[in-house]
Amino acid sequence: MTLPDCLELAGSPADMGRAFGTACRSAIREYTRERVDLCTEAAWAGHTMSRAAILDLADACLAEHASYAPDLVAEMTATAEACGLSPAELLITNGFTDFIDLLYRQGGTAATRSEDDCTAFFVPAGASADGHALLGQTWDMHAGALPYVLMLRGRPTGQPAFLVFSVAGCVGMIGMNDAGLSITINNLLGSGGQVGVTWPFVVRKALQQTDIESALACITSARLAGAHNYLLLDRDGQGINVEAMPGFCHVARSHAEVLVHSNHCLTADTVARCRPRLPDSQRSSESRLARAERLLEGGGTTVDALMALTADPDIAVRRSPPLEMETCGAAIMQPATGRMWAVTGMPGERDYVAYRV
Repeated sequence: MTLPDCLELAGSPADMGRAFGTACRSAIREYTRERVDLCTEAAWAGHTMSRAAILDLADACLAEHASYAPDLVAEMTATAEACGLSPAELLITNGFTDFIDLLYRQGGTAATRSEDDCTAFFVPAGASADGHALLGQTWDMHAGALPYVLMLRGRPTGQPAFLVFSVAGCVGMIGMNDAGLSITINNLLGSGGQVGVTWPFVVRKALQQTDIESALACITSARLAGAHNYLLLDRDGQGINVEAMPGFCHVARSHAEVLVHSNHCLTADTVARCRPRLPDSQRSSESRLARAERLLEGGGTTVDALMALTADPDIAVRRSPPLEMETCGAAIMQPATGRMWAVTGMPGERDYVAYRV
């Protein structure tokens, strides 16, 4: 199984989805099987459910996605059809961590495993060496996800072109469009999971916009299935952080202050809507946040410095039992110049590749 480093997609939603499914069929099928199987395990959802019940919940979420972003559902459906999968199965692949929040709400009680233990950062123009703001993050996941990581370059008909860091079958996870908008994500553990919209569709819908307020509204107006933190940056240097929980969002804006976020909530209103994290996971999130903040003190931050930050041994996660979490990639974006740097795999061990949207 070999995936392209950067897959080019263009045209209508069906054209783009079909091309994705055709190019990556075996990888998408394998990754989807793994994601759906994990949903049946109590270690993830806090209790066990049958595969049939899980897919019924995914089908219910499809209706919310169709109301929120019908074109993206058409794209995903075309991918699913090209791979011989149901849209419900591929929806789980796309929004696994949000979907776990929903499954937990069906009867989970204890602290559970978590994925997407990422560290994100916004560097304002005044703290950047070249005077242009920067946005980026590590992407930490079960190490088994690494073979499925790839970049997607999309040129959808009638919409902004985009670059996204993604995995096989996912519409997009971290990215930037040619209108000067960029977005990163961190998983949060929400207690209020509901039938709703999963985070990759929020990311892609935000990247369909041409201004940051419209992109923000894609987050705050969505009926969210689960909890995520989003960081937005536009080409004018405005940064917005959103701790987004089902039914509630905390929004913080910055033009001049560095913003860093990991995987625990930072405000009382969102903390109250979280479920427990395992102690090691909580310590990791707090430690990575503190380390990134220290590394970004003093200003004059360069892209090279951010690449080094993503490889820092106190930020990059290396696999260890039982969770086997690992930094499976990272991305850095500068929307004012249309440049994006991404690495698939462990930063420092693999090289970043430079892209222009």
